[in-house]
Amino acid sequence: MRKLNKLIAVLTLLLTVCQSSGQTLYFPPAVGSWQTLAPSELGWCSHRIDSLYNYLDAKNTKSFIVLKGGKIVLEKYFGSYTQDSLFYWASASKSLAAFITGIAKAKGYISLNATVSQYLGSGWSSASSAKEGLVKVGDLLKMTSGFEEVPPPPCDNEDSAKACLLYKVDAGTRWAYHTGAYKKVQSLVSAAVGLNYNGLTTLWLKNKVGMGGAWFDQMYYSKARDMARFGLLNLASGVWQSDTVLSDTSYFAAMTRSSQSMNPAYGYLWWLNGKSFYLSPALQFQISGSLIPNAPSDLYAALGKNDQKIYVVPSSQLVIVRQGNSAEDASLALSKFDNKLWDYVNKLSCNATGLAEEAVKNFKLWPNPVTTQLQISDEQAQVCTILTSNGQQFELPVAAGKVNLRQLPAGLYQLMAVDHRPAKGICRFIKVDD
Repeated sequence: MRKLNKLIAVLTLLLTVCQSSGQTLYFPPAVGSWQTLAPSELGWCSHRIDSLYNYLDAKNTKSFIVLKGGKIVLEKYFGSYTQDSLFYWASASKSLAAFITGIAKAKGYISLNATVSQYLGSGWSSASSAKEGLVKVGDLLKMTSGFEEVPPPPCDNEDSAKACLLYKVDAGTRWAYHTGAYKKVQSLVSAAVGLNYNGLTTLWLKNKVGMGGAWFDQMYYSKARDMARFGLLNLASGVWQSDTVLSDTSYFAAMTRSSQSMNPAYGYLWWLNGKSFYLSPALQFQISGSLIPNAPSDLYAALGKNDQKIYVVPSSQLVIVRQGNSAEDASLALSKFDNKLWDYVNKLSCNATGLAEEAVKNFKLWPNPVTTQLQISDEQAQVCTILTSNGQQFELPVAAGKVNLRQLPAGLYQLMAVDHRPAKGICRFIKVDD
């Protein structure tokens, strides 16, 4: 039998979920079952879903939900965490606060062009009255307050105390992530309305969309499905069925597009994908490229510390929620996990029949032809699937990248290492008799 001169690998096709933007969304009732959509209806394969779940489990995930058009396609809870468990949103709470601020504006309680001092009085920061008076409500939403983003101890960037709001530059001239300054937007909305923040959140939003959860120390805590409801509300541009929760359409549009030129990947307390560059929370230099290269360009996201995620993708009517402990690093909002997770999501389709380009470069078999033992360059594989020339399929164990083929008759075969990959890597090899 002639020896093969080249191994053949099939590149992964990225999943693109297409759906008419005009298609009606489904909204779950406040009480009762939430309609589901079978993954197979989207062309998603079960073994790829398993690979995604294995990855999420290995990355300290507590919950994961995917909505398509409002219906649940995937919902998974890990360890002791359940559908009824509560967890914090961390800085993903900011996006919820941005939405509530929009309602306050629409109701005439606040103006984005008004100064913060107009609602909180003077002396709410450590800046002089002149510099403090430059900070507008819109600056808190855009992260352009001009305050230092990493105050010295005892401040930890989460503190909204006066001593932690240190003047750095004039408002509107610098983008810098500052949680302490952001929290003042909650304080001023409550002051303007005359109602505590939990109360107005319940009245304006929770009662309308069936959300649970509560604010504690200006951070939101809820179940995973509550995050999904909020994501769906934003996917619907602030409308829940026939109820318009956020009536100011111009505010919603501004909230989900670049709010300033210094960091185009930031709207009003929402992160935006598909821009030419972005600034990360802790750095003051531009990073070229899109925020999440593997994700759709129209994605916008509520991102929180330790990888709390709400992704909203209008073009495909997707909402994706993740709760858990840190998956990659202890970043304030962004992490490497975002891009890796979307790589798995892109490969849920059964049409993604190969390896990612990076994996193709590393996936090799030798010797070829082989007699007794086949070596796989992927030493992490534990089980491989063998296909015969007549279409029969069976599995063989992999140990330290080696597969024992002693009992396999001579012939032409294909091997696919699928136990931990979101996509199949297919390589042909020849087995000859001992």
